[in-house]
Amino acid sequence: MTASGTATPAALDDEAVLLVGHGSRREKSNEQVRALAADLEGRLGVPVDAGFLELAEPDIADAIDALAASVSRVTLVQLSLFAASHVKNDVPLAVQQARTAHPDLTVHSGAHLGVHPALVDLLDDRAAAVEADLGVDREADDVAVVLCARGSSDPDANADAHKLARLLYEGRAFASVDTAFVGVTDPLLDEALHDVAKRRPDAVVVLPYMLGDGVLTGRVRDGADAFDDEYPYVDAAAGDPLGTDPRILDVLGDRWQEARTDSVDMSCDTCKYKVELDGYEADVGGARAMLRALTHQSEHADRDDVDDDPHVHDAPEKHVAVCTNQTCAADGAPAVLEGLRQAARDSEECDARITRSSCLGRCGDGPMVAVYPDGVWYGDVDGDDADRIVSSHLDRERIVSDLVDQTL
Repeated sequence: MTASGTATPAALDDEAVLLVGHGSRREKSNEQVRALAADLEGRLGVPVDAGFLELAEPDIADAIDALAASVSRVTLVQLSLFAASHVKNDVPLAVQQARTAHPDLTVHSGAHLGVHPALVDLLDDRAAAVEADLGVDREADDVAVVLCARGSSDPDANADAHKLARLLYEGRAFASVDTAFVGVTDPLLDEALHDVAKRRPDAVVVLPYMLGDGVLTGRVRDGADAFDDEYPYVDAAAGDPLGTDPRILDVLGDRWQEARTDSVDMSCDTCKYKVELDGYEADVGGARAMLRALTHQSEHADRDDVDDDPHVHDAPEKHVAVCTNQTCAADGAPAVLEGLRQAARDSEECDARITRSSCLGRCGDGPMVAVYPDGVWYGDVDGDDADRIVSSHLDRERIVSDLVDQTL
């Protein structure tokens, strides 16, 4: 130990780093993780391999198995933007399993990318590139920025997206910097852009806060283009994702140093698995979080075609959309959404994805709940009705007739 109480760094010649990416069906995205691993190896001067949480190979267990044969210490560095279930559940479970499988191997686990000055600086440059393309200057024109992240069911992760947006605004001449999400939570990109349009800026810069250039960044670009067409008095365009910019290596280097000296700080003060947050009380408890991680792992293994396609999740049987726009929200839609999710978690039969939806066009008849692919819409739903929808419709395919608003 050092005089300050920090663990003394291990020797570099007996250490390797595992850069953990999410994994994708698009091999181009996986190659981006491998490219960052190679660049990080050059930066740190230690071997760096790439591993994946899902959808790509090798997974964390196989990657650590390969490294354990040549080193006595492995440090995991996570290529996750924010701390949601993968960071809080899946990676810790994989690390614990690796320690059990390799009792003589020291395994350190680093934090996610999170909020870091280098990332704010990178976003600033991405915004400047869009300004140049649009022919506007934040110093002379009213330039609004919308930072669009993926969106999570973890309030901690969503809060960090808002924090990044605020840091991008501070000290710069932007007219505003707002936060939006592609899915899962509010505000969605379309809603945020329409709100920004009311301020009549000269230009809107949409920044996709994503690593790779894939499906989600495509949605962000499509949203920006549609907005640009709809509002001819505002110039709008989307920027590039983070990519493999060298500033990401700055962040990864810091996370590596924190991990190997046992000085990682996780966001436990606002973690929904550690403390009771309004609307997420059912998620509290380490055992519950671990169970969720184990269930997530099993989704890859409990399938007949696992040998042909081992890293693909089965699609849920049903998708349930709950309108959470202004009218439905005022009538109690958030309670309905949480009630449905809790009832689905408690059910052994339910196989459904339950998400928020923008306006379903039945204002005054809500809260509205739409079940697909059945095309059944329920209206005037309250929190007590959530159990009935799950136990009857989602579990037993029996429509709750007295709640039906319309069928499509």
